[in-house]
Amino acid sequence: MFHHIMIGSNDIERSKRFYDAVLGTLGVGEPVRNQASTGHMRLFYRHAGGAFCVTEPINDEAATVANGATIGFTCSSPEMVRAFHDTAVAHGGSSIEDPPGLRQSAMGALHLAYVRDPDGHKLCAIHRP
Repeated sequence: MFHHIMIGSNDIERSKRFYDAVLGTLGVGEPVRNQASTGHMRLFYRHAGGAFCVTEPINDEAATVANGATIGFTCSSPEMVRAFHDTAVAHGGSSIEDPPGLRQSAMGALHLAYVRDPDGHKLCAIHRP
């Protein structure tokens, strides 16, 4: 359903270090660097038919987070959920909500971990057994 997700960053090199490490736990390789016609730098991480993109805001205003928004990343195992979480925290992210683990939800049992990236974006690592 989705083609790509793009978020803003106030420090593109910090974001690159963070997402290189965190998305690497999912098997995602180096991003494609792209400079917009406005001169702003963008990173395009491509994997499994989709893209996760990070950009310097082209309106030159500060990047901010969307209240209530969460970006979920599919993991292939509970161990990958833990690795995503731990790598995020080790690279400047912060653990939020409950500790990583198995939870019951309206969608059934899920292994979940929630973190915020260095710019404050809420990320979820999720594995459905």
